[in-house]
Amino acid sequence: MKPFVHTLLAGSAGAMLALTLPTAVSAARGNETWRELDTLMDVFLKVREAYVDEVDDRKLVEGAINGMLASLDPHSSYLDARDSESMRSQTDGEYGGLGLTVSSEDGAVRVVSPTDDTPAARAGIKSGDFITHLDDELIFGSTLNEAVDKMRGTPGTKIKLTVVRPGSPKPLNFTLVREVIKIRPVRWEAKGNVGVIRIASFNRQTGEATREAVTELSRKIGPDIAGFVIDLRSNPGGLLDQAIEVSDTFLERGEIVSQRGRTKGDIERYYARSDDLTGGKPVVVLVDEGSASAAEIVAGALQDQKRAIVLGQRTFGKGSVQTLIPLGPDTGLRLTTARYYTPAGKSVQEAGIDPDIVVPQLTDPTRNERPRLREADLRNHLIAEKKADDKLIEDDAKPDPRFRLTADELKKAGITDFQLDYAVKLVSRLGAQPVAPAQVASTAK
Repeated sequence: MKPFVHTLLAGSAGAMLALTLPTAVSAARGNETWRELDTLMDVFLKVREAYVDEVDDRKLVEGAINGMLASLDPHSSYLDARDSESMRSQTDGEYGGLGLTVSSEDGAVRVVSPTDDTPAARAGIKSGDFITHLDDELIFGSTLNEAVDKMRGTPGTKIKLTVVRPGSPKPLNFTLVREVIKIRPVRWEAKGNVGVIRIASFNRQTGEATREAVTELSRKIGPDIAGFVIDLRSNPGGLLDQAIEVSDTFLERGEIVSQRGRTKGDIERYYARSDDLTGGKPVVVLVDEGSASAAEIVAGALQDQKRAIVLGQRTFGKGSVQTLIPLGPDTGLRLTTARYYTPAGKSVQEAGIDPDIVVPQLTDPTRNERPRLREADLRNHLIAEKKADDKLIEDDAKPDPRFRLTADELKKAGITDFQLDYAVKLVSRLGAQPVAPAQVASTAK
C-alpha cells in the first residue's frame, strides 16, 4: 500500500481520509500481530505445561527466536554469550579448535572451508564435506553450536572426525589434534618476478597485512616486478571495512562497493581514497566457489574498475550485509539489513562474481565429482533483486586446449596448483608487455 503524503492539503474531507484510513489499517495490522503473539504465548505455555520432560524457559525462548530468524535467511541469527565471544575471537584473528568454518544444513554439519595451515586443512578436509560423527558419536540432528563445542577443546588433545564426501564411495576418518588457531589472514611469496598474495580471511589485520605484502614483495623482487596475483580462493569473507581497505590498496579512485537497504534512499557507497600501492602493475584475482562475501567485494570492485583480471571459477554469491545489533551485555542480533552491489551496479547475491577467464583446477582430480555449494543452494537464501546472467564468459561447447593436461603431465611439469600456475604465468606475460585489463579479458582466450 502506498503511503499517504497529502495530509491536510486536500481540505477537511481529504484530511479526514488521510488521517483515518492509515490509522485504521495500522490498527488492523496491530491487532493481527497481537493475535499471532498470543498464539506464540499459548504454544509456549502449553509446551511448558504438558511436554514430557520439564523444559527450561530460557531454552524455549531462544528456540523461538532462532526459529524466527532462521525463517528469514541463512545468515540472520541470535547471538548468545558464547556466540558473541566466538565471533569476537574470529574477527580478532585467534581462537581454539581445528580451523574449520562450518554451517548447518538440514540437521547436518557441512564444511564451508578449512582455514589455511590448521589441523583441518593439513589433514585434507575439503569444502563441501559433511561431518557425521565426532569421536564415533553421531552428531546428525545436533545444533551447530553443540557440534562446534565438541570440536573445540584443550590444545594438544585429539578428536576423530568421520566425514562423508560427495563422490567418495565410503566415509572418511580423520584424527586431528586441536591447536590454538592463530589466523594469519595474509601470506605472500615471490614466484619469479610475480608477487603472490594469499588472503585467507578478512579479519581486523587483513587490510594492513595486504599493504605490507605489496610493499615487501615490491622491495624483494625489485623494479622488475611484473605484477601481483591475489588469491581469494576458499575465502569465506569477514569484515566489510577490511574488504574496502584491500580493494583500496590496488585502486586510485572510484567506487568499491555499495550497500542498499529496504528503502530506495537507503544506499551507502564506499570509495577508494588512497593511491594504488602497486603503481599500476598488472593484477590477477583468483577465485572459486568458496570465495564469498568480502572476497566477492574485492573481486567485483577490481573487475568492474578494470583494474584486475578475475580468474578461476564463479564465486559463492553471498551478497548480503549483516548488522550486529546489541541486545544486552553479552547477547546480540545478527540481522541481514542490506544487499551488496559492485561498482557497475550488479548484485552479488545468488549470482556471485563471474571470472573473466574460467580456469578449472586440474590438479584436484576429485573436484569435479564434488557438488558445488553456493548461496543459491541454501534454504531460505535471500533472493537477488536483479538476477545476473548466469552465463560464463568462456562458456564454449568445444574443449579448451589449454586445459587438456593430464595428471601425469602436470606432475612431470612440477605443477601442484594449476590455477595459481596459470595466474602467475599470465601476470608475468602482462608485466613484460603491459596490456589493459579490458583487452586481456578478450584476448586471453
